[in-house]
Amino acid sequence: MRPQHDEMFRSRRIASGRDVELARRALSDVFLPVDFPHARSTTAVDLTLNALSVGRIVCGFLRFGDAVRLDTAEAENYHLNIPTSGAATMRAALGAPVYGTPRTAGVFMPGRPVGFDFSERYSQIALMIPCDGLQLELEDLLGERLARPLEFDAELSLTGAGGQSILHALRMIDAASTHPDGPLGHPLAAQRLEQMLIQGLLFAQPHNHSARLSEPAPAAGKRPVSNAAELLRSDPAHLWTVAELAAAVSMSVRSLQEGFRRSLDTTPMAYLRRLRLERAHRELSAAEPGTVSVTEVATRWGFVHLGRFAAAYTSAYGERPSATLRR
Repeated sequence: MRPQHDEMFRSRRIASGRDVELARRALSDVFLPVDFPHARSTTAVDLTLNALSVGRIVCGFLRFGDAVRLDTAEAENYHLNIPTSGAATMRAALGAPVYGTPRTAGVFMPGRPVGFDFSERYSQIALMIPCDGLQLELEDLLGERLARPLEFDAELSLTGAGGQSILHALRMIDAASTHPDGPLGHPLAAQRLEQMLIQGLLFAQPHNHSARLSEPAPAAGKRPVSNAAELLRSDPAHLWTVAELAAAVSMSVRSLQEGFRRSLDTTPMAYLRRLRLERAHRELSAAEPGTVSVTEVATRWGFVHLGRFAAAYTSAYGERPSATLRR
């Protein structure tokens, strides 16, 4: 986890101040209606709130200087609360409490209010993920409609591989947020970051459909896989999702993924990234020096981590992207 004093999404400040009404309005506008049940009009809460959107997901950082009690209205979406300093007791209606620390986060479902008791000098990353987007993603992965609404375990470990993958995606978003012309402003890159968060949560955190998600996918024929690969080759700049690609060739997402693994020894998105790497190489090769930067080209083609882009590019073409651009 980041050092406790670090502030995420610093360039996307929404509110800062000690006024309780300011805090109530800002948090309600960004996330959902909240109240400070023990506060009076003169109470100081010392809030810092930063927030941005990554596709359909709201990513926020909030910090309280004082110990605070906060209650939310019934949520319409899924919420993930990741403490970065201090401690919190988080309890959804009728649920067991989650004791949040920089090692343990809380996941909360739609349709329930949540009460929070924050310690002094508490900070957290808060994600709001649309209910329909998360459930549709799971339906696409399963290849069927959900018989029951998606229900996560409330306590998420931040020390395991799943929690670390979510934190890694958030660090990438934090780095991208400092650049006005960075990845968040490019549809392919923003889509990639959104997908990392959604699928990271679905695969990292146990839920009531986890067993179905881990079942082997039905075998896929070679022709649908070939058709899917041709669709990707024909338009790599399209905002492809695996779900859209699978629907285009009348397959489930998991069957398509298994078909790519068996036939091409890769995944649909890895295959697409290779195609986009080829387009980036073509663009860098044709560009006049001084008219474009490596960062611009990489970001335009959906590469959100420039170091990994440079490594993949060098492995594929035997030189760094900057060398291609100079030539």
